[in-house]
Amino acid sequence: MDLPDAADVYVPQDYRERPSGIPGAVVWTRDITADSTAPVLPDGCMDLLWINDRLMVAGPDTRAHHPSAGGNPQVSGIRFFPGTAPALLAIPAHEFRNARVDMAAVWSPALHRHAIDLLTAACTPTAGLEAVARWRSTGADPVAPAMIRIVAELRAGTRVADLADTLGLGTRRLHRMSLDAFGYGPKTLARILRMQQALALARSGTPLAVTAAQAGYSDQSHLSREIKELAGVPLTHLLQR
Repeated sequence: MDLPDAADVYVPQDYRERPSGIPGAVVWTRDITADSTAPVLPDGCMDLLWINDRLMVAGPDTRAHHPSAGGNPQVSGIRFFPGTAPALLAIPAHEFRNARVDMAAVWSPALHRHAIDLLTAACTPTAGLEAVARWRSTGADPVAPAMIRIVAELRAGTRVADLADTLGLGTRRLHRMSLDAFGYGPKTLARILRMQQALALARSGTPLAVTAAQAGYSDQSHLSREIKELAGVPLTHLLQR
């Protein structure tokens, strides 16, 4: 099953991305400076990062993340479609929720050393990250079609209880599966996907009242409350960028 690209709807001005040769992934770079104030918003995805000569994993977020590059102003990453990174990296998503972790603490020394060798041999950091992902995909279990369907159904506004019935799962089992694949339960994932949909509509010029209705919020006030809770800033602040 083909995967949509894991593109982030909210794109800061100092951010650049392109589709990856890895199905369902995009590679990106961002220049972090003292003036970089745009947050990284929750999107249901996980990323591998190359920053300050360290390979890191960015777990799934439930709140806005404010990056700091330290000694190196440029960060490179590969972002995976929701639910696909855990199988590729052999790590359950919930263990890295709201965290950035050095892969040296996750993989064995031999695995980590090989990944660093691939990165340092590549012509660019993004090419190196793709090489690491391609290496890890060899022999990895394919992404379960149910994971892709869960994302599609929640994006379409399907209720969690209805989704569990459609998939032939109980709500508890669906919740456990979602923790491993997405890092949080399906209700949280649904909120995050709905926020990203609303931001895409609003940034395209759709009036906020219409955006709220089309994205499944009860009204514009509900939209504003949800965005501020997940993004940490008012919706109007995000639309100014």
